[in-house]
Amino acid sequence: MEDKELLDGFDKLRGTLSLSAVIADSMGRAGVMVSQIKPIDPTLQLIGRAVTVELTPGDLQDPLGVLDYVSQGDVIVMNAHGDTETSALGGLMGALFKLKGVRGAVIDGACRDSDENRLQGFQVFSRSLTPRGTHTMFSGRKTDIRYQTPIVCGGVSVSPGDYIFGDELGVVVVPKARAVEVLKLATEQADREAKTREKIQNGWTVQQILDEFGRI
Repeated sequence: MEDKELLDGFDKLRGTLSLSAVIADSMGRAGVMVSQIKPIDPTLQLIGRAVTVELTPGDLQDPLGVLDYVSQGDVIVMNAHGDTETSALGGLMGALFKLKGVRGAVIDGACRDSDENRLQGFQVFSRSLTPRGTHTMFSGRKTDIRYQTPIVCGGVSVSPGDYIFGDELGVVVVPKARAVEVLKLATEQADREAKTREKIQNGWTVQQILDEFGRI
């Protein structure tokens, strides 16, 4: 299955309640980033292909070079090594990324300008918010950065082209090699849960639900 077909398929899951939980269940609970990584806007779901950024620990710089690698439907995933005191992404960067078709960003670190990114509908997940930016604005340096290489973000291995899912619960990574399998399982689970909710509203008992669906 081609990348576009896969992304279109995953996009059909948009609006699924507890989307990240559905994806995590379909992954056998694997691929879930640490719970400290949270969204700036809990009302927005994020679905897209990973473009990876590896920053230098203790020397965070603006990752503007990632603009050369992104395309429509991508999600920027950054390893900022858990640095919660220096922002790796702000509102102006978010605007530049959004114009290139990037859907959002996930940072194992901090971001700033959350108000600006919320207003422009650019979803960002991070460990923290801080007004402190990188030294690039003063030093001009932005070269000690690696792009499109396997990284670890939020305790999960992420490779370029993996699929990223985020909502108010957190972030889940689906390896590209498992994408077809997970799309099928997640679609089935989303449908099953919708039917389960309907049965609950119609007064079914726990045992009736277990007999019909095998799980709650």
